[in-house]
Amino acid sequence: MKKLGFGCMRLPMAGGEVDLKETMRMVDAFLENGFNYFDTAHGYLGGKSETALKACLTSRYPREKYILTNKLSSHFISKAEDVRPLFESQLTACGVDYFDYYLMHAQDRDSFVKYKNIRAYETSLELLKEGKIRHFGISFHDQADVLERILTEYPQIEVVQIQLNYADFDDPSVQSGKCLEVCRKFAKPVIVMEPVKGGSLAKLPDGAQKILDELDGGSNASYAIRFAAGQEGVLMVLSGMGNMEMMADNISYMKEFKPLDEKESEAVQKVCAIIRNLGAIPCTACRYCTEVCPKGIVIPEAFACLNAKRIFNNWNTAYYYNNVHTKNGGKASECIGCGKCEGICPQHLQIRALLKEVALEFEQG
Repeated sequence: MKKLGFGCMRLPMAGGEVDLKETMRMVDAFLENGFNYFDTAHGYLGGKSETALKACLTSRYPREKYILTNKLSSHFISKAEDVRPLFESQLTACGVDYFDYYLMHAQDRDSFVKYKNIRAYETSLELLKEGKIRHFGISFHDQADVLERILTEYPQIEVVQIQLNYADFDDPSVQSGKCLEVCRKFAKPVIVMEPVKGGSLAKLPDGAQKILDELDGGSNASYAIRFAAGQEGVLMVLSGMGNMEMMADNISYMKEFKPLDEKESEAVQKVCAIIRNLGAIPCTACRYCTEVCPKGIVIPEAFACLNAKRIFNNWNTAYYYNNVHTKNGGKASECIGCGKCEGICPQHLQIRALLKEVALEFEQG
């Protein structure tokens, strides 16, 4: 496998639906250039990611031409009897008879307990024996000690998907680097998610951008993805490509992949230092928080606006916050302080306090 995977959480959209024509073009270009790894989950795009892959990939290409990963998401299961029906519905939605990789989704300290209690791991391992799963793994959002516990209790895990990018590598809350070390300790290949940190590393503040502009002309995303792909033990790096331009850019530097050289490595470390000093909210727009928010607050968009205002000096963020993202509701000030968002946030953000900062910035006067 080439090291670039097609992350299907951010497919091109048109009128609230997946743009199937554009997605087909992207799938075709991806495969024609020798890439074959596709990643989805039942909740991506409200279930539309799986069916889009059926329309654009699995119904159009022989099964051996692609590698398809799906996940068992906790939002859709509450007891042991829920696991197999959900899994079978995922096979049907994707139009396949088996998944190459099946991951226990978004594992952390609390969700791991839930999965154990409903025997989700055991059921998935049964599916592995039945040939409906070819490889069994987890996607992970917590700190290194939790990951070590999971890998110790379930040595059957074959692969681990972690968040890894140069901004989070030494971050004490995400612990990307430490989690990577744990995977190496247990000899588990790593699949990388969020290599561009939800797009944050594609658009940098002026001081950081100047550093990358002095290199040899690669895109901001290219340095971030190559940083992740060059780490020892990394099997695959996922990129959530939303249009053909992103696809073409990723293919251009990952078709014949080369790790960052010394000069490039020094540059991204300088960029990382600048970003840390700016104090950005490290939200990756995974949208888990919005799925549980009883008030429908647009938390990722609110944080993105605040980041743009504070860090990237984006003058029109107030307009976007009030007239685009919250025009029909979901303002930060509507938070009732229930804390459900904080309980599910992979980044362990203090969302309630941050929403007060958003409201103060954009909703006064």
